[in-house]
Amino acid sequence: MNLRLSTNSQFTIHNSQLDITGSKSETNRLLLLQALFPNITLANTSNSDDSEVMAKALKQVAAASGQPQVVDIHHAGTAMRFLTAYFAVTLGASVALTGSQRMTERPIQVLVEALEQLGAKITYEKNAGYPPIKIEGQKITASKVSIPANVSSQYISALLLVAPKLENGIEITLVGEITSVPYIKMTLALLNDLGITTRFEGNTITVAPQKESENKVMTVESDWSSASYFFSIVALADHATIVLNSYKQTSLQGDAALVSIYEQLGVRTEFNGNQMTLTKDVNFVPATQLSFDLNNTPDIAQTIVVTCLGLGIGCHLTGLHTLKIKETDRLEALRVELTKLGAAITVTNDSLTLEPSATLNKEVTIATYNDHRMAMAFAPLAIKVPLHIADAGVVSKSYPDFWKDMESIGFQVAHL
Repeated sequence: MNLRLSTNSQFTIHNSQLDITGSKSETNRLLLLQALFPNITLANTSNSDDSEVMAKALKQVAAASGQPQVVDIHHAGTAMRFLTAYFAVTLGASVALTGSQRMTERPIQVLVEALEQLGAKITYEKNAGYPPIKIEGQKITASKVSIPANVSSQYISALLLVAPKLENGIEITLVGEITSVPYIKMTLALLNDLGITTRFEGNTITVAPQKESENKVMTVESDWSSASYFFSIVALADHATIVLNSYKQTSLQGDAALVSIYEQLGVRTEFNGNQMTLTKDVNFVPATQLSFDLNNTPDIAQTIVVTCLGLGIGCHLTGLHTLKIKETDRLEALRVELTKLGAAITVTNDSLTLEPSATLNKEVTIATYNDHRMAMAFAPLAIKVPLHIADAGVVSKSYPDFWKDMESIGFQVAHL
């Protein structure tokens, strides 16, 4: 599905209100915890492809009663990491875990080696260090493990999520600079909500074992990464007010940093209960060049750089080393697509620099690389120039209603 996006020449949004799907990050963590503690009930879960794939895989293996299973998680990187840990510690599970072509190019070795330190039995079916993998679930009694902390926080969260069901819990030693700390803290906070004892001091995390939890309803907060596109829209619009439902001022999600980041891009944010209101500051004058360290929030890098391009300002973004192993090499993809629009941009292995630019090329087709965030991050630029989004259906990975919501606030969305 290819789309053409455009807006009226003077783009204004008056008090539009949106319900955004629950956080994919929180949902996938809670789905795994629900598999470990079945008396948990979940509310406001994500309707994303990734969460549906995760839920289906857990049910498939649970119903198999130890019979060998092939589980295909398609493009869902979070599911690959979390399910690797879950199946590895599920006694009797026999699973071949695979995914899309891109998934077979995304490394899993760091997590596999950590699980092997604990006694897991995992083998590579094709290329060493990459999916597909064969997992034979074991009873795990070892509790101490070390893991590089500068590759992906999902490896660490995967271990933390299964830790309560390990006979002796877990003690993780983190080696190197810790990436995406808010996502680790999110995982620990969800464990704490279930009464599980955790500790995160220096480079060591411990989780105590726990056999059962109380009956509990866990409500998922709406997704901040998905909210980022509306921060961008408000920043680029002439006048705009958008109300987003089910957001907390004190959020577990690291991408809540959007509030302070977009304050520097002309967006005011106010909270009233569980509603978040974004308003364009029409008197705001942005700086010529901005710098942000996104080590804790790499998923909003694409949104920020596109916003800066649309505002005609430059930016220097650092802490982006994990973007090279996402759904695509996001740094290279940004370089290619932003250049099409007329941007002057350079990237390294962990940073991006955009030069200020006053012009944008029209009717450019943005390739999305099987990456939902490429489609959604570029979409707000249609406020400035008409553009085309290739393979626009990719948004279903995290935000299936995105194009419908864009139309509801005034974007003209034409199928090509």
